[in-house]
Amino acid sequence: MTKTFRVITTPLVALALLLTGLSVAPKPARAETDAQLAASWQLAWDTYRFYEKLTAPLPWTGRSQVTRDISIDINAPIDHVFDAYSNINNHLGMHSFLKRVVTHADYTDGGVRYVNFTAIEEIPVVAGVPITSRTHAQQRIHRDAYYYETDTWTLPNVVTHQKIVFTDLGNGATRVTEHLTFEASILLIDFTVTNGVASHQATQAGLKAAIENGDL
Repeated sequence: MTKTFRVITTPLVALALLLTGLSVAPKPARAETDAQLAASWQLAWDTYRFYEKLTAPLPWTGRSQVTRDISIDINAPIDHVFDAYSNINNHLGMHSFLKRVVTHADYTDGGVRYVNFTAIEEIPVVAGVPITSRTHAQQRIHRDAYYYETDTWTLPNVVTHQKIVFTDLGNGATRVTEHLTFEASILLIDFTVTNGVASHQATQAGLKAAIENGDL
């Protein structure tokens, strides 16, 4: 499987990320503690309410919103596919830059399971030098209805809204359809969509292979 997840390939994007000083930081000598990551997650929650899907941003805000749908068929029963696919920890190893997932909360309310987590990625930007990206997320798992939602937020205010739906195709096969909505500044939206879709497609392929060959 080709692993080209969100590689920063243009000087403009690299410069935009580095100048923010917020979205990413040079690889630290000492990693943040889980408690520090949890505090950062809570700040993102309180400040940006990234779990809320609002209407598309107005043009004068300098932001844009784009939606894409991708799907894949997996030769395994829907219950097994759902449980394996919805477990964010199973995405480790499917994503070349994803190094760690830190879960801050995991609880059930009203029949919906909520998982609050931060994904840590190390991304080579300039001359292969890695920077650390922290993506804060909330996942809401509706197992009885065979779908889950994941909303993420990464500085500089890049947001994704995801709804992943599982359909029983019969004969032990399952279709997974991801409805993806990306929101970012007009300077970063094309990069965000192109690399975001490519990342999700590669992860889909990796999960399909792992499920079908019995690794998951």
